[in-house]
Amino acid sequence: MKRIIIFIMLIALMAVPLSGCKDQDGELRHVVLNEVTRSVFYAPLYAAAGLGFFEEEGIELEIVTGGGSDKSMTALIAGDAEFALMGPETGIYVINEGSDNHPMIIGQLTKRDGSFLVSREDTDNFSWDQLRGKSVIGGRVGGMPYMTLMYVLKQNGLTPGVDVEVIDNIQFNLMGGAFEGGTGDYVTLFEPTATLFERNGSGYIVANIGLESGEVPYTTFMTMPQTIKNDPELVKAFVRAIVKAQKWIQTAADGEVAEAMAEFFPDADKSTLEIVAKSYRQTDSWMKTPIMTEDAFTRLQDIMDSNGELKARVKLSDLVDNSFAEAILKELDK
Repeated sequence: MKRIIIFIMLIALMAVPLSGCKDQDGELRHVVLNEVTRSVFYAPLYAAAGLGFFEEEGIELEIVTGGGSDKSMTALIAGDAEFALMGPETGIYVINEGSDNHPMIIGQLTKRDGSFLVSREDTDNFSWDQLRGKSVIGGRVGGMPYMTLMYVLKQNGLTPGVDVEVIDNIQFNLMGGAFEGGTGDYVTLFEPTATLFERNGSGYIVANIGLESGEVPYTTFMTMPQTIKNDPELVKAFVRAIVKAQKWIQTAADGEVAEAMAEFFPDADKSTLEIVAKSYRQTDSWMKTPIMTEDAFTRLQDIMDSNGELKARVKLSDLVDNSFAEAILKELDK
């Protein structure tokens, strides 16, 4: 994580004041969301876009893929995006650098790690002990994929760096390519990449990291405090679109979910998207509302602490603003 760089940018840059969701002619307002990566794991977001929920709220949403939480955070701070989708740990890092003017979490999208452990060799009876003496590509130090993997390894009696080598110098969006190129005995991959790897014989899914680690606020929506202060209607409109998608996806068939997000995954056929949508639903990976709980936030910091990445505990209210989600849920329940 490029924490120092992020902190310097946070001090130097201010978000551009915004106003209203539509322009004076009533046209849709162009809004940029920078996502940490492209994954079916974020299905409710793509469903909200694909089903027109953002347009209903006056927003023309452009989704830009950052390729790492540091890049998504930098885009948000620099004013290149009004919103960002990334791990909440990034916000904790910024707060721990000492700034009061930090991004705020306005909604939680996923509630567990969305990655799968992929092996070069197929096995019918996987056990974590099989990683002894092996290597696994685990993401970058300080990122949630890496920290969750380290947490799971320790929970299963493995000491990283002693029992198993965790490769931590490969950028998140390059991990699959590195594995295909011969690096590592295992790799952690999100969907649909993990299933596509299995289908083309590049690897075999042997474990679900999210089920092993338990519930944790894994992916969240963030915006700058200036946006909350100067343009609360935009924030409310954005969160309302997400709430609509979260409600829709609870009763939608897996095929409907696949159809709704198909345009965002041109390299994956709909049958693959349906399979992975079913997988994430069965593992209860998606939030039913955007509200983050105190218990979940504590679990997140426990995992960070176990990785030696937590300088100081952060209060939920210092980073999380549940007020928009709470207000919208009351509106929709009337």
